[in-house]
Amino acid sequence: MSFERTELVEEARRSGTLAGLPSGHFIGGRFVASVSGAEMDSFDPGSGVPFAKVAAGDARDIGLAVAAARAALSGPWSRLTPAARGEILMRASHLLRAQAERFSVVETLDSGKLLTEAEGDVGGVVRCLAYYAGAADKLHGDSVPLGPDYLGVTIEEPVGVVAQIVPWNYPLSTAARGIAPALAAGCTLVVKPAEQTPFTTLMLAELLHEAGLPEGVLNIVAGSGSEAGAALVAHPGIDHITFTGSVATGQRVMRAAADHVTRLQLELGGKSPIVLMADCEIGPAVEGVIGAIYENAGQICSAGSRLIVEDTIAEEVLDRLVSRVEAMTLGHGLSDAQIGPINSPQQLARIDAHVERARAAGNRILTGGGVVAPEECGGGWFYRPTIILADGLDDPLVQEEIFGPVLTVQIVSGLEEAIAAANATSYALVAGIYTRDHAQAWRFARAVDAGQVYINEFFTGGVAMPFGGNRQSGFGRAKGMAGLRSYCKLKSVVARL
Repeated sequence: MSFERTELVEEARRSGTLAGLPSGHFIGGRFVASVSGAEMDSFDPGSGVPFAKVAAGDARDIGLAVAAARAALSGPWSRLTPAARGEILMRASHLLRAQAERFSVVETLDSGKLLTEAEGDVGGVVRCLAYYAGAADKLHGDSVPLGPDYLGVTIEEPVGVVAQIVPWNYPLSTAARGIAPALAAGCTLVVKPAEQTPFTTLMLAELLHEAGLPEGVLNIVAGSGSEAGAALVAHPGIDHITFTGSVATGQRVMRAAADHVTRLQLELGGKSPIVLMADCEIGPAVEGVIGAIYENAGQICSAGSRLIVEDTIAEEVLDRLVSRVEAMTLGHGLSDAQIGPINSPQQLARIDAHVERARAAGNRILTGGGVVAPEECGGGWFYRPTIILADGLDDPLVQEEIFGPVLTVQIVSGLEEAIAAANATSYALVAGIYTRDHAQAWRFARAVDAGQVYINEFFTGGVAMPFGGNRQSGFGRAKGMAGLRSYCKLKSVVARL
C-alpha cells in the first residue's frame, strides 16, 4: 500500500470524508452553485451517513449547461484537429494515473464498492482515456467507387451536443466510456451523474479541463433524475442521449427523446447467464461465477446472476460455491472485506423483497438471504451473499433483475437446454460459458442472444471490445471503435469530376 493511499484511507476513516471534494456543478469550465442554491447529501453506503454535500440542480442549471455546450460546439473546440483532441485525452490519462489513489478512495466513499474494485475501475478509465486519445485521429470515412466521372466519399462528423445519464453502480467508468469517445469525435457534453454518486464525475471534468479542454466542452450537472435528468433528456438543444439505467426509466427517456427526434443509446441492464458445462475446469469456473455475481455486491448490469449448470456436475459445483460464499466477509469498502455494501437503503429493500418473495414461494435458498449489519459498519447497508435454486424458466428469480448479491441456479441436461435457458428472459446483455470444448463454446456464442459473450472467463475484453445489449437490455454500443462511431453522424459527399 502506497503512503498516499494509506493517508487517504486513514483520513476517510478518521473524518468520514476527504477534504477538497467539489460541491458545485461544473459548467463553462468552472464549479458553480445551483441557480436555486439547493444542495443534497451524498451518503457513504458503508456507514449509512452523509459524507459530503453537493449542488442539487434543476431545469435552470441544465439550461445553462446546454447553452455552454452549444456555444463551445462552434468555438475553438471545433477548430482543433483530431490529433489535438487526442493529446488532451492523453494528458488527462496521465493526470488520472497520478491522482488514481484519491479518485479510488472517493469512489469507494460515494458508491460503497471495495477499494480494490474502485482501483480497478480507475485503472480502466486511465486506459479508456488513452484508448480514445489514440483513436481520435483514426476516425475516417470511406471512398466509394462510383465510376470514372464521380468521386464519392463519406465523412464522420461529431453528432453535436451529447447528454449522458450516468448510473450509480459504476459512476466513473460509465461516465468515462461515454465522455472519452464523445470528446474524441469532437462533440460537447452535458453529463448528469446519479444523485447518489456525483463526485468522481465532477472530479473527472475538472481533470479534463486541467488537461486542456476548452470551457463549456464538458459540463456536469448534479441532481435528481426527476429534476435534472428529465430536463436534460427533454431539452431541444440536445442532439444525442446516452442513458444507462433501468428499463422503466429508459422507456421514459425514449418517450422524451421522441419529441425532438433525438438520437439514443440505451443500456438497460440484464439477467445474464453464466453456463458451466460438464467438461469445464470446475475450480476456475467456480471462481469465475463468484466474481461474476459478487463483484460490487452484485450491483452490475452485466452480472452473471443466473448460473446454468449441467446436471452431472451440479452437486459438486453448488457444494463448492456454498462453501466459498459462506466464508466471504462483508464490510466497509475501505476495509479488507470481500463484499461491500449495497448503494442505498432503497436498493437494499428491493433486493430483500425479491429474496423474501422467493422464500415465500418455496424456492430453496442454499445459503444467505437477509439484511445484515457488520459489527464495524454501524448503519451501513449490507445484504448476505445468496444462492437460490430456481423453479423453472418462468420463476421471477430467472426473469427479474435483482441487482444485488443474489445468484439464481438453473440445472440443465446439456448444451441445447443450456442455450434455451440462457435465452429465456427478455434481457440480452451478456452471457458466459465455461467448457473445454471450443466447438461447443462457439455453438453457444452463436445461438445465445447477447451483446457480448465470454468464453472461460467473465468480465473480460476491456475498453477495446464493444459493449451493449439487445431486446430489453437496450441498443447501441459503448467502448471500442463502435463506441466512437456512436458519437458521429455520417455524411455522404458526391462530386462530378
